Amino acid sequence: MSFYKYHVFFCTNQRDTGESCCANFNARAMRDYAKKRSKELGLAKPGGVRVNLAGCMGRCEQGPVIAIYPQGVWYTYVDQDDIEEIITSHLQNDQPVERLMIQGIDT
Repeated sequence: MSFYKYHVFFCTNQRDTGESCCANFNARAMRDYAKKRSKELGLAKPGGVRVNLAGCMGRCEQGPVIAIYPQGVWYTYVDQDDIEEIITSHLQNDQPVERLMIQGIDT
């Protein structure tokens, strides 16, 4: 069994070349918000939720991106409201948010 029920990775990669990257979409602030909300909701604990920064996750064209493990669910988002929906629906109620999901490479 995983140490955390949900381990949430926010890509916060910044590209110096001017190419599209998650950092261009306020990714660090969205990660900070998710981490704060997880703590406020009592989700941030062993057996619960862990929110972390990540470097490039190789899906820049679909960014900004979040990956939730061990399930391997990938999301994109536009704003804080999308992050809140992921927290309340997926992390609190075990219901992935279909409209924000990114399909895997094998689908």
